[in-house]
Amino acid sequence: QVHLVESGGGLVQAGGSLRVSCAVSGSTAGINVIRWYRQAPGKQREWVASITNSNSTNYADSVKGRATINRDNAKNTVYLLVNNLKPEDTAVYYCNVPLALRNYWGQGTQVTVSS
Repeated sequence: QVHLVESGGGLVQAGGSLRVSCAVSGSTAGINVIRWYRQAPGKQREWVASITNSNSTNYADSVKGRATINRDNAKNTVYLLVNNLKPEDTAVYYCNVPLALRNYWGQGTQVTVSS
């Protein structure tokens, strides 16, 4: 079992920045990639960013150039920083780990961007 706990969401004005965190615990051996997704009201969940064990990163076009995903292995935590936030970034942000044919999800953290 892998346990994921997101935190750091909140209300921020457009143009601001916010960093969300994902604390990873449990049976973490074998995890190769950790992903961030988000889901806006009435929309499907969408992938935002990924980071691998070798610290290779990828970003969705919607956040490319504005987002940074990184990890602190000592704290077993992955972070997603989004700058120049836009109202369309408003969503619940989820951490995801694919492992052993399962997909683990956290409970999500709400990010609301006001215009």
